[in-house]
Parts: sequence; C-alpha cells; structure tokens
Amino acid sequence: MINHLAIIPDGNRRWAKDRGLPTLEGHRRGYDKIKDIGGWCVDRGIRNLTVWGFSTENWKRTEEEVGYLMNLIFLALTKELDYYNAKGIRIRVIGLRDRLPENVVRAIDEAEAATAGNDKGQINICVNYGGHAEIVAATKRLIAEGRTADEITEESFASATWFAGVPDVDLIVRTSGEQRLSGFLPWNGAYAELKFLNKHFPDFDEKDLDALIEEFDRRERRFGK
Repeated sequence: MINHLAIIPDGNRRWAKDRGLPTLEGHRRGYDKIKDIGGWCVDRGIRNLTVWGFSTENWKRTEEEVGYLMNLIFLALTKELDYYNAKGIRIRVIGLRDRLPENVVRAIDEAEAATAGNDKGQINICVNYGGHAEIVAATKRLIAEGRTADEITEESFASATWFAGVPDVDLIVRTSGEQRLSGFLPWNGAYAELKFLNKHFPDFDEKDLDALIEEFDRRERRFGK
C-alpha cells in the first residue's frame, strides 16, 4: 500500500500548447489538479502526497511566468483552505523561503497554521525546492548545531532535512514522458519506486491513480535484500 506518493507534475506548458491555449493556462490547470489529487489520495488511504510546485531552477523562466506561478501558489494556499479543511488535509510547504514574495510567505504560514490540526492526510508542496539545496541546508544545520563528524549519522542527517518527520517516499511519479528525477527528493526518495507516465499532468485522473496503486501493490520492494 502506498503511504507516501510524490509527483513531478511535468507537461503543463505542453498540455496548453497542444490545445492552442496560453502557456499560463496550462499552469492553472496543473495547480487545480494538485487539489484534486490530494482529495483522491485521502479517499484511497494515501496519507502523504508530495508535489513539486516550483523548483529552484524555475527562477530562470520569464518574469511573467514566474509572477504567474507565484500568484497561483498564493491562490492555492488561500482560496482552497476550506476544501483542505473539509477533507482533513494538512498543508506543508517545503523549500527555501528566500526570494519568495512576502504575500506568498505569509500565505504559507497562515495555510500551515490553519490546517495544522487536520489528520486525514498531508500534502507537501515543494516551493523553491531543489534536492541539492535540501542537502546543503541540512549540512549547514548540522554544522550550526555543532555536530561532530562522529555525530553525523543517517538518522541525524535525516532529522536535519526539510522532510524530517515525513515517512520516506514509496512511489515517485513523473508525468509527460520525461524519464529523470531532476534532483527531486534525493534523500527521502532514495528507495522509492519510479513510474514515468506518458501524459501531461493536467490530464492525470483518478483512473491513473488507481492504476498506479495497483501496479505498486504488484511490485516487490526488497530494499537490498
């Protein structure tokens, strides 16, 4: 059974292009889909969902696109709280806070506080997240705590990562046919099963989720045994 599902939601721009729609409309549909998948996961007993919402590399995109994505993140964290609370979903935003607009940082704090008591499931939205950045941040934290080399173990390092306290990822899914992880969850997802779907993220539906669950349940996870 999947306890922690992680998704790289690729293909929003290509989805829009295929339909003759503005690129930004693809992003909007993609963010709407995150909410839908969160609800589907709770209904199926998947208690943890992690979605890459904005990477540390996405700042290289145009100012217009970055601004639109920041606005979508703000709206997702403010306009959808009633839905998440009704579903019993806790929101957690993971990544670097620097460079984020003040209104987005404030929305993150308020959304996390408003949903903190929910216990049906948790959505981790990775914003300004990069796998290398997470490892560097964890290393800096251990150094700041004065840990000696002998005190740095797998357990202490895990406790210093941004995903501390979150169960390891069972399955990482990337949509749109790309077959790479792009630095997503290098620590928490080290033993995750992988699945690459040849469809754009806005087209992901409940049948796709059910198929992923069925395939995952058939896989044999040996963890090196």
